[in-house]
Amino acid sequence: MYLATTGRRDAPPPSATGGPGRRVPATVLALGTVSLVTDVSSEMVTAVLPLYLVVGLGLSPLQFGFLDGLFNGAAAVVRLLGGHAADRGGRHRRVAGLGYALSACSRLGLLLAGGAAGQIATALAVDRVGNGIRTAPRDALITLSSPPHLLGRAFGVHRAMDTTGALLGPLAAFALLWATADAYDAVFVVSFCTGLLGVLLFVLYVPAPPAEPSTRRRTNPLEALRSTAFRRILCAAALLGGATVGDSFVYLLLQRGLDIPVGWFPLLPLGSAAAYLLLAIPAGRTADRVGRRLPFLYGHVALLGVYALLLLPAGGPVLAVVAPVLILLGVFYAATDGVLMALAAPALPDGGRAGGLALLQTAQALTRLLGTAGFGAAWTVWGPGPALWAAAAALLVSLAGGWVLLPGTSIADPERPTA
Repeated sequence: MYLATTGRRDAPPPSATGGPGRRVPATVLALGTVSLVTDVSSEMVTAVLPLYLVVGLGLSPLQFGFLDGLFNGAAAVVRLLGGHAADRGGRHRRVAGLGYALSACSRLGLLLAGGAAGQIATALAVDRVGNGIRTAPRDALITLSSPPHLLGRAFGVHRAMDTTGALLGPLAAFALLWATADAYDAVFVVSFCTGLLGVLLFVLYVPAPPAEPSTRRRTNPLEALRSTAFRRILCAAALLGGATVGDSFVYLLLQRGLDIPVGWFPLLPLGSAAAYLLLAIPAGRTADRVGRRLPFLYGHVALLGVYALLLLPAGGPVLAVVAPVLILLGVFYAATDGVLMALAAPALPDGGRAGGLALLQTAQALTRLLGTAGFGAAWTVWGPGPALWAAAAALLVSLAGGWVLLPGTSIADPERPTA
């Protein structure tokens, strides 16, 4: 069980026997609770949206894919604006709260749209803007409220709570559809109310970070590039992101290669999310103990293991392949998502923390988008097998580049406690 403490950012390293320095700050637990509730709300909609738009309203898969891709790309750009706005005057809490409120209101927009494509598109745009605005300020709040030597654990706790919401959301949505005979409006109403609860929890329990002189001046997200360590982290994350195949392709390759029944397909993301949930905190603690560079790289080695398993000849029990793939995918996210933020944060000034993290998240998201699109094109031209071999080769090269680019603990990582 994790104990909450407000703590000081300059708290001394924990002793070998533990103590107050090992506690997770109250702000992190509050943000984790808000993320859990908000993810229940958002994933309820995400889980049913393809069915609602394609089956319920008659949109073509191409139209749905265009809308989804367009808004996800826009969210990556909006993330930069959110980080910049948060750093101006230290308004991390205000900007993050606005993002949560926009996402909650978007559910009401879906409810009131009444099947009108333009209003649905507007509601989806508001949701993606809210998500993009809040991400970097939220992560900056985690780093500004946590001692540097506990950043890995703090992000691990937050991501575990966040993933819990991502697991509960789809289950709640499909339970509602079953209980109401496919009444999508009921899902939107419950999602809206749950999102409002998340906003209320944020307002009541998430404090603003302590004001520091460096947070009062105007900043530019590109100022983060003045840090050599951050530039190297940014380049490594972007390089490795470009060799990442989207999760949807991994699940599709599993389904096609093993002939998994279509009815079981929605359960595959839940399996990898469960593995992520269980491993996020241990991965964060390990990163704090041994340094964050190696866990981040080893997480991509786990992704390489996913590719290798998918390249094996079909045969044998389905579970013998599916379970390791989903576990390794969970390892990949547990060892890279929050760990990357914990690795980069010490290389950024407090006054530019949100903008720098937004720049890093945007670069990684855009290169992953390019990598996924490239894999889809390679699949179309060459077939799934050669495309996967190409992805594995690209990831090997990227791992070598990441090993060279990522700074050692003496540059970006805080000092590790000694026994």
